[in-house]
Amino acid sequence: MDNNIIQTEYSELMQKSFIDYAMSVIIDRALPDVRDGLKPVQRRTLYDMYELGIRYDKPYRKSARIVGDTMGKYHPHGDTSIYDALVVMAQDFKKGLPLVDGHGNFGSIEGDGAAAMRYTEARLARVTQEAYLADLDKDVVDFVPNFDETEKEPEVLPVKVPNLLINGAEGIAVGMATSIPPHNFAEVTNAVIAYMKNPDISIQELMEYLPGPDFPTGGIIANKDELPAIYESGVGKIKIRGKVEVERQKGGKEQLVITEIPYTMIGANIGKFLNDVYSLVESKATGDIVDITNQSSKEGIRIVLELKKGADVEGLKNLLYKKTKLEDTFGVNMLAVADGRPETLGLIAIIRHHVRFQYEVATRKYTTLLKKELDKKEIQEGLIKACNVIDLIIEILRGSKSIADAKACLVEGKTDNITFKNPSSEIMAQQLCFSERQAQAILEMRLYKLIGLEIEALMKEHEETLKNIGIYEDILEHRSSMAKVIIKELTAFGKAFGRERRTVIDNLSEAVVEEKKIEEQDVVFLMDRFGYAKVIDTAAYERNKETADAENRYVFTCKNTDKICIFTDQGQMHLLKVLDLPFGKFRDKGTPIDNLCNYDSREESFIYLASLEDVAAGRLVFGTKMAMLKVVEGSEFVVAKRTTAATKLTDGDKLLSVQILSGNETLVMRSQKDMFLRIDCSVIPEKKKAAAGVRGMRLDAGDELKNIYILQEGENVDVEVKDKTIALNRLHIGNRDTKGVKK
Repeated sequence: MDNNIIQTEYSELMQKSFIDYAMSVIIDRALPDVRDGLKPVQRRTLYDMYELGIRYDKPYRKSARIVGDTMGKYHPHGDTSIYDALVVMAQDFKKGLPLVDGHGNFGSIEGDGAAAMRYTEARLARVTQEAYLADLDKDVVDFVPNFDETEKEPEVLPVKVPNLLINGAEGIAVGMATSIPPHNFAEVTNAVIAYMKNPDISIQELMEYLPGPDFPTGGIIANKDELPAIYESGVGKIKIRGKVEVERQKGGKEQLVITEIPYTMIGANIGKFLNDVYSLVESKATGDIVDITNQSSKEGIRIVLELKKGADVEGLKNLLYKKTKLEDTFGVNMLAVADGRPETLGLIAIIRHHVRFQYEVATRKYTTLLKKELDKKEIQEGLIKACNVIDLIIEILRGSKSIADAKACLVEGKTDNITFKNPSSEIMAQQLCFSERQAQAILEMRLYKLIGLEIEALMKEHEETLKNIGIYEDILEHRSSMAKVIIKELTAFGKAFGRERRTVIDNLSEAVVEEKKIEEQDVVFLMDRFGYAKVIDTAAYERNKETADAENRYVFTCKNTDKICIFTDQGQMHLLKVLDLPFGKFRDKGTPIDNLCNYDSREESFIYLASLEDVAAGRLVFGTKMAMLKVVEGSEFVVAKRTTAATKLTDGDKLLSVQILSGNETLVMRSQKDMFLRIDCSVIPEKKKAAAGVRGMRLDAGDELKNIYILQEGENVDVEVKDKTIALNRLHIGNRDTKGVKK
């Protein structure tokens, strides 16, 4: 029993298991192979469609059938991943060259999802069949067992074009990710041909044929000069902009029309772009936009921004580029599986791997074809020779007792078991020496083959076979001849499936937005008991002062360039720019403060609001339910973060009061059990905002503070306690950290 127990270090086992898992995700899931540019799920889906015979010239088949068959035979990782891969390969706005011809709802550029797989149909695209799956029957790639070893699947597809560049790739693995932009089909094939003619070609020379990415959504690449460095290293950032056109309307008005969007905007980001434009209008970052409508359809993108008369068109364009997704960055990381391991590759390296793969595929293809032609030649020569001595062969067949005897005579010249009418025929038969294949072909030959025209056709076919043998041997023996064949195929594919470039490549200056200088002025901040906040001008407040003070929980004057400090019972301070608040009329409702900053009314309650200018200029006294007190210098709250910890709280404690001190205040603490303690604020020590503070009052078990009052010198505050009125300014000033008095 002891011999079956294997002792191992747990950390070593975990390390090995994690590495195995990571490599499985990297190689078998997330990253494409540099040879065919496909991830395993894409490769398996296309191969399964090929096996099912769902060709481009055949009827569509239900996507559910394709997904189910792929999952059952090759990819046992759930139907969602397979269908998602199938959908993406059919979307012309995501792929530079769609590999699947979809029929039905396969989603839209605006982020609408595809219909369920039971509704959609698909078949292979023509280019996929001719350039990706052709020659699979010619032993051009290795086949490996599937997951349960009941089927065989290709290790890689014999793709004849560099799909990794044409369609690009996106994938997240363990500790690494790939992001390769799509390119123009014709330009890529031209670049490969240029490399094959000159393997020492430089990046700059290669980019004369392949100037840069070509996104299916069009747009403009704005940093042309940075592309050579990106293609050299395989890593970098491409700046892309949408295409904006200016259309003139009646009455001298103009409108901006976005006809092409950045590749990164497809999907939900189109909706985000519209919301960002709305936000620019609401925040008064621009007053030139009157309306925005999305008129996009199947014909293409069309987002219209109606402008007011005399609008600054160029300034608005720059604002959109700067503040929205109309200008975005595509992060390039050309990571792929090369020689069985992940590697970041430059443009030349990707083409080099592709060309090497093409030579391997071509060698195996023409080796297979040569073998077939040599077999045909052997049989044809046997049949031609047989036609010349057909009378002898007929005599042999008529005199044989079995097929074996006839075959033995044809191959080895054995005549023992054969009856000949003519003795000379037996002598001639003994001299026959056909091969096994030739003898079998002679025995299977039909009589109509003896017609004169059929014999002529056989002779022509033999000549064609000899010609093919010469061509194939030349291709296999001379690399230059093989290169010509590959180049010829690439040229044909480029002409058949190439299209005009959609993305413009240029060097554009960075969009500059001149921030409008805000004129500083006093405004009045109002927030009602429901948390709706707004600012109004001081004149409007003075006209409605009594009503404003009565209806709002917080009312104070501040600068429009200032910030509002929101202190909550969780010890947090949230900052809110006054400019982010709606500025309007006195009777406007305002906006919930939750929508304007990080404050969350579901988890915290605000206990004090003040302008940052007032907070920074003063000293703040903090008090918690557990009677912890401290004074903090206001300058500590001048921070860049939108949310910061204003104080430290122990478990179960909450912030109860925050007030700005003016100088000679006293502080009164009232507990839930109506214990009162009045102390001088000068005895409360000054602490940092990250400190917890000191105990201000000793509380009985189960008791906590109910209220904290700050009394100005000479101020009188009355509170009700059990049907009697207590004047807080008449309470005796006691010592901090005592129990206080019962009322």
